Amino acid sequence: MKAKKTRPKTVTEYINAAPKEARAKLRQMRACIRALAPGATEGLKYGLPGYSYRRILVIFAAHTHHIGFYPTPSGVSAFADELTKFVTAKGSIQFLLEKPLPLPLIRKITAFRVRESLEKDAKWKTGMRGKK
Repeated sequence: MKAKKTRPKTVTEYINAAPKEARAKLRQMRACIRALAPGATEGLKYGLPGYSYRRILVIFAAHTHHIGFYPTPSGVSAFADELTKFVTAKGSIQFLLEKPLPLPLIRKITAFRVRESLEKDAKWKTGMRGKK
């Protein structure tokens, strides 16, 4: 009988269990995101490294040939012009393992998601003022 593979319980465990060729890029992603979202909660979302502040900001993952970055659909659509050289879907972006991570772009998208989340909180609070 084949031994059951244990699922990572932390982001560090996830990165350490990832394929060797992806680990350095996963660590870069983690450092980049943590620097831009210092108040965000780090944890596994759907079994993948994710960052949230009241709502999910971004998630990333190791795949066979790429690093997946999931900044939600708004994060992808807001930067559509800058993402033309990457494979994208409604809420995801693929960064090939054989190419350097576009860290300036990842920073911009993460900062956008943080700002967007804070603005949603401010609108919610403003809308709730005076109501009992």
